[in-house]
Amino acid sequence: QAQAQAQAASAEPPRYARVHTPCVNPKSVSLDRLYGAFGAASREWTDGVLATLFRTCATAPAPDSFWLMVDGPVDAMWIESLNTVLDDNKKLCLNSGEIIAMSPRMRLVFETGDLAAASPATVSRCGMVFVEPDALGWRPLWEAWLPHD
Repeated sequence: QAQAQAQAASAEPPRYARVHTPCVNPKSVSLDRLYGAFGAASREWTDGVLATLFRTCATAPAPDSFWLMVDGPVDAMWIESLNTVLDDNKKLCLNSGEIIAMSPRMRLVFETGDLAAASPATVSRCGMVFVEPDALGWRPLWEAWLPHD
C-alpha cells in the first residue's frame, strides 16, 4: 500500500484541466423551463434547464472547468434574470429563493447574432468579441455541418 501511495504521489499531474462546454439555447424553451417554476397544483419547485446546468457546473469537483455556453438570440425576458450572475456577485438567484454561486472554474459565454434586445446594464457587464461574418469565410460553416464523433 505504501508503494502504491508513493507511485501515486510521484505521478505527474495532468498538464491541463478538462474544460466542459455545456450549451443551451434560451429561446428553445419557456422561461419556466429555462430557470424553473413552482407547479400550479403542487406548489413544488422544479428546476429549469439553465438552473440544472448552472448547479452542475458550480458543484463539479476540481480541476475540471466549465464554460456554460448560452447560444441563441438575446431577449430581455431571460437575459435580465442573469444580471446577478454577470455582476460582481456571480450568483444565480432563482424564484424558489435558492442562490447558486458560480465557482472560480466557471465561465458564462454568450453567442448571439446581435445585442438589439439587451439593455445597457447587461451589455456593460459582459466582455464583447465581435467577428465579421465575412472574415470567417465558408470553411467554418462547412465544418460545423460535418458529422462529429
